[in-house]
Amino acid sequence: MPDVLVSALLAPSRLTLRLVRGFMWILVYWGACLVALVYAAGALGHVLRHPGRGCCGRPRRAPPACLLDPAYGQHGFLCLKTSGLRLHYVSKGSGPLMLLLHGFPQIWFSWRHQLIEFHQNFHVVALDLRGYGNSDSPTDLNSYTIDALTTDIKDAIEALGYSKCVLVAHDWGGILAWNFATYYPSMVERMVVVSAAPMFVYQEYALRHPSQLFHSSYMFLFQLRWLPEKLLSISDFQILKNTMIDRKTGILGLTNEELEAFLYSFTQNQGLLGPLNYYRNLFRHFPLEPQELTTPTLLLWGEKDPYLEPGLVENINRYFVPGRLVSFILPDAGHWIPQGHPNQMHQYMWAFLKSFKV
Repeated sequence: MPDVLVSALLAPSRLTLRLVRGFMWILVYWGACLVALVYAAGALGHVLRHPGRGCCGRPRRAPPACLLDPAYGQHGFLCLKTSGLRLHYVSKGSGPLMLLLHGFPQIWFSWRHQLIEFHQNFHVVALDLRGYGNSDSPTDLNSYTIDALTTDIKDAIEALGYSKCVLVAHDWGGILAWNFATYYPSMVERMVVVSAAPMFVYQEYALRHPSQLFHSSYMFLFQLRWLPEKLLSISDFQILKNTMIDRKTGILGLTNEELEAFLYSFTQNQGLLGPLNYYRNLFRHFPLEPQELTTPTLLLWGEKDPYLEPGLVENINRYFVPGRLVSFILPDAGHWIPQGHPNQMHQYMWAFLKSFKV
């Protein structure tokens, strides 16, 4: 069939897709402006209540001692063959590879409990993802596409000298893990995902349950340039602090030093730019096609998660090959299960991994 005829036949579909995407971006930026007003009002309130903290984040000159604690493992760097970037990591133990992927606003330190728990049976490696912590942080928005971030995981596994791993991931790390297991299934022996849904499942669920969009409204704010970085840093990063220490929705038992361990990364030069660029690439992939999920997976979810509704778990299960997904909704847990409820998480993980040959 001549190319001209093919192009003519496809023209209506292409036009429709462009119109849908254009309408989507109008809604996204309209939502971003509304959410920005809410966050700006909150940030102004913090400044008025605590004027001494100023309108920007206090610089942290040196990392807290807990980031250098040898009990968590050894620090190192990986050079990725595709991008040439260097990723920082902390590793402990020997044996099969257990690779840990953190979320936002976190770093490798969010896996401190798991590094200690599993190192006797696994080579446990907690990465600082691209743009976070001591890893390289390119400033170009296109450096944070889902494809580029997924390739980082493949390159990291190979740079560590392995061909496959047990992949454990939370939040944004979970989004990447779902994508990685879809495109590189032979490199994932087992997978543990906490508080994260595949992008296509989230898209489908949110379109049918608008309440989910309210729970994750911050994603719209993060589509804007410059303003989110400014709002998050106002009053010495009070919005980020509240995310992690709030009595109802924060990380259970987080100490001041542990809080500083996370804030230290974001107070460095343009420390928020890379992490927020993850979000700025999210809507580029709309609309997404559903995928069949086949990797043996343990899914843990907090019933009190303020950002993700429990209904997403049932939707994830619909796309799995029968018998490949084991899911649990923890009634007393929120979003930060690896840190707030590590003992429960470890019990579920050991049961899930009991047939894994170490």
